[in-house]
Amino acid sequence: MLQSRALVIALILLLSTTFPEVHSKSIFERDNRRDWLVIPDAIVAYVYETVNKMSPKVGQFLADAAQIPVIVGIRNALIRETSKLSILAEHTMEKVKTLWNTKVLGY
Repeated sequence: MLQSRALVIALILLLSTTFPEVHSKSIFERDNRRDWLVIPDAIVAYVYETVNKMSPKVGQFLADAAQIPVIVGIRNALIRETSKLSILAEHTMEKVKTLWNTKVLGY
């Protein structure tokens, strides 16, 4: 019983996305490097599609659960924070490239 509850909670957290959004993005596109949630969203879409094929009723439950305000709020907070981290990582890489070019290569 506890394992099934844990599984349902995990699936609810994984399904905290809208499904058309997942299919509209490519994992390997260069322009999406700031969106670190593309890969988890793709995994969630795969899990949803698999569950929906096995049981449409459970699939609908998971789709409805993904729209719960608490889960939407958590997903939005994760998007905000990962965007901040991604921007910081990009700035750091630019600084490292500049340092490498000026100090090591002497450009």
